[in-house]
Amino acid sequence: MATVEKTAYAGWPNCYRLANESIEAIATSDVGPRIIHFGFLGKENEFQLMAGQAGLVGGEAFRLYGGHRLWHAPEDPQRTYYPDNEPIFCQIEGDSILLRQPVERTTGIQKEIEIQLFADHPGMQVTHRLINRNLWEVELAPWALSVMAAGGTAILPLPERIPWPARLLAGSSLALWSYTDLSDPRWTWGEKFILLRQDQAALRPQKIGLLNEAGWLAYARNGHLFVKCFTYQPAARYPDLNSSAEVYTDQVFLELETLGPIRGLAPGGAVEHREHWFLFAGVASPLNDQQVSEQALPRVSQALAWKTELEAIE
Repeated sequence: MATVEKTAYAGWPNCYRLANESIEAIATSDVGPRIIHFGFLGKENEFQLMAGQAGLVGGEAFRLYGGHRLWHAPEDPQRTYYPDNEPIFCQIEGDSILLRQPVERTTGIQKEIEIQLFADHPGMQVTHRLINRNLWEVELAPWALSVMAAGGTAILPLPERIPWPARLLAGSSLALWSYTDLSDPRWTWGEKFILLRQDQAALRPQKIGLLNEAGWLAYARNGHLFVKCFTYQPAARYPDLNSSAEVYTDQVFLELETLGPIRGLAPGGAVEHREHWFLFAGVASPLNDQQVSEQALPRVSQALAWKTELEAIE
């Protein structure tokens, strides 16, 4: 059974903790919408909170804060980095919490994150919404970003490998940023998976985007495996050279990012982007394809099966 209670956390007095028999999550209503903690009961936070920013409120400067947040793509300094430093509306309904930001004054977009912890599984459903409060249509895509704690390894699945000449046309895409360095030792380029290791000694940021048809990303750290599942829409157009998933790292953290399709959102219209999160123990950080297949992939398969099961119940 999942429970919800009000609590203080990391310097923010107005937070809400959801817990079941194995998992807990904490969201704050002092800023956001933000999920600032996710992990096993009584254990460490799988997310990174930024030193010196936890507990802060107010002001006009954008703060990263850490945890999990919602943006709208494509990325642009004026629209993306809106400072979410104000108190937000919070509504509790049973075992779920709705977090609603005031309308962004410079974009006319309103953000919502709805959280529901599963009663019988080690995870939760996170529904992201963007609502257009302008008097005109806005083109955008929902963009969900999880700031993972330092020292882990991200796992990105590649599309199915089909030997030549059974398939002659290109089957997937990879987006590179101007600062992406494919020779950086934090990358491991496998046949079935791409790995990106977070290293606090590495100064240069790295990022890629890819057309992720498999509908999942994962992060292995300290024997835990965080899996986020989402639904890829084959006929849709995605931001960043058609990237439905992205991964970024710097000296402090690593981000697992999923994106919804680009669409024109009419005045008053809303778009949803849903993720299912699951957390597993006893999984070592992989170094290559074989270790992903043997250690992480069975847990990912379980997560995807649970996602299908939970969606069928709705």
